Amino acid sequence: MSKEKQQNIEAITNMEEDFAKWYTDVIMKAELADYSPIKGFMVIRPYGFAIWENIKNAYDKRFKETGHENMYFPLLIPESLLKKEAEHVEGFAPEVAWVTHGGDNELTERYCVRPTSETIICSMYAKWLHTWRQLPFLYNQWCNVVRWEKTTRPFLRTSEFLWQEGHTLHETEPEAQAETMQMLEIYRQVAEEYLAVPMVVGQKSEKEKFAGAHATYTMEALMHDGQALQSGTSHNLGQHFTKAFDIMYTNRQGEREHPYHTSWGISTRLIGAVIMVHGDNSGLMLPPKIAPIQVVIVPIAQHKEGVLDHAYALKDTLGELRVKIDDSDAYSPGWKFSQWEMKGVPLRIEIGPKDIQNEKCVFVRRDTGEKFDVLLKDVAQTAREMLEEIQKNMLVRATKMRDEKTQVAHSIDETIEKLKANPGFIKAMWCGSRECEDKLKELTGTSIRCIPFEQENIGSDQCICCGQSPSQMVYLARAY
Repeated sequence: MSKEKQQNIEAITNMEEDFAKWYTDVIMKAELADYSPIKGFMVIRPYGFAIWENIKNAYDKRFKETGHENMYFPLLIPESLLKKEAEHVEGFAPEVAWVTHGGDNELTERYCVRPTSETIICSMYAKWLHTWRQLPFLYNQWCNVVRWEKTTRPFLRTSEFLWQEGHTLHETEPEAQAETMQMLEIYRQVAEEYLAVPMVVGQKSEKEKFAGAHATYTMEALMHDGQALQSGTSHNLGQHFTKAFDIMYTNRQGEREHPYHTSWGISTRLIGAVIMVHGDNSGLMLPPKIAPIQVVIVPIAQHKEGVLDHAYALKDTLGELRVKIDDSDAYSPGWKFSQWEMKGVPLRIEIGPKDIQNEKCVFVRRDTGEKFDVLLKDVAQTAREMLEEIQKNMLVRATKMRDEKTQVAHSIDETIEKLKANPGFIKAMWCGSRECEDKLKELTGTSIRCIPFEQENIGSDQCICCGQSPSQMVYLARAY
């Protein structure tokens, strides 16, 4: 390893020594985001925003393929609207930011900066919906929300973040449930196919569900440090909000009734998942499908005749891919290698005078570090094939990591012991009581991440906490 590359890598804290510091170092060094003058609010820099755009585009395409349309609703919500649904406002009250003045004038009613948009969207749906012929309402918005968090960390938990929130109305409860499950499955598919992050999917406990929901479903990812990350949720809201906001329509029998309601969301938190699942001590590692730059070409001895011409010719042959040529003369090739590894570019191509003479170039994979020669005539096909292989390999590696950090425990003592030796998911049996759920949190620091759809026989028929007959297997973990 060159001295300058070693120095560049040393700028990142070793993840085994301090994972939290490593995470922050990667974000700063890879120029994904930066801290703003307002505590808890981050600036998403162009490279980080490009990752978000690629994630957003992948999800948005799937939303539209399933009949959903995008809209936009106001940032501010009147306090009277927020108070219309007591359980909802109670759930968000500690995090709400309030607007009390317009210019120098005190407002007659406070406005909250949206922590989520159920209330204002429902007020509009009540105005728009009249007859069953209009249903279903399949609407989504991409926007920002504000939740005044006490402890923040870039992408994972910030006072402002970017997300999408879908809000749909349906004639029947089965239709609403089908929508809830469909959107959760879309979340899982895109997370695994594009972000290469494997997910555990299931239902949230009553304690953990969304305020005002009939049922909440989630996808949970496991980070490299063994902590879980709630990565997307889909809520069956039943008629809870439609009754509170008097949303009614004339049904097929000519009677007035309330529709059934769903909401679902993912956020820039997914970028945090990508960093913590795939990154290493060289920095970021991006799956090709969401990487802003899929291939970086680094000319060697670029001052020599023909080198830059061949580099740009290579870029032309890779036209359908996202390609960058680093032809800066301010840094050496070794510095550039470590810089693009830091930024997680999946594939690097090196080309210099000797390579040109031999009609070849050098490919370097970010995921494995493997280097190999490729004939210039084969570059386009090989690059496409290599990016597909890297995408698949990253999901395989992340799944292997998660599985190695997933254990079974039959008692609280065993849970504590196993988490100490190998932090991660714990599969355990749970009786379903809130008392046991709270006790698990108190004694182990874990929460019930989800009740998985795929229940397993883990060799126990007793609740991990109270020893009574359990109702289901659950995933426990400490979480962000």
